[in-house]
Amino acid sequence: MVSYKWIIQKLPFILFLALLAVLYIANGHWADNTIRDINKTAKEVKDLQYEYKSLKSEEMFKSRESQITEAAAPLGLKIPVDKPIELKAEK
Repeated sequence: MVSYKWIIQKLPFILFLALLAVLYIANGHWADNTIRDINKTAKEVKDLQYEYKSLKSEEMFKSRESQITEAAAPLGLKIPVDKPIELKAEK
């Protein structure tokens, strides 16, 4: 049933099946690598979101009036306690 002539006749089909198997395996590896890249990128995005939120909250804390006056005290700046002078222009 399996002779040399039969194998030679079916060789193109067998090579075609082998090519399909190689393509199937390559596609699986490519999909695995793509999933790993997606997971890595998602982790990086999550880390950057945490960093952004922490920096934003720190900046909001530093921009409070009490923190600004505390930072400006070594420069000799302070909040005035008396009312501002009102200037009136003559016509």
